Amino acid sequence: MISQIKQIEELVKELPPHLQDEVRDFADFLVKKHANRPRRKPRFDWAGGLKDLRDKYTSVELQHKASDWRIEPK
Repeated sequence: MISQIKQIEELVKELPPHLQDEVRDFADFLVKKHANRPRRKPRFDWAGGLKDLRDKYTSVELQHKASDWRIEPK
């Protein structure tokens, strides 16, 4: 990890100052983007939502049907 950081530092040092500022801005953006993600438990409120179709389609047919529904124009 430290060697990767040193490699990045060396690359950044070779850039002109205005591009070094862009690298700093981008790194700051990445830190903020990933720091602000709240960790939530997954929700399963969708479970059983297609229960009424269970006798009409197999699970594979239902997967294909769901794909068709997603691409149908509204």
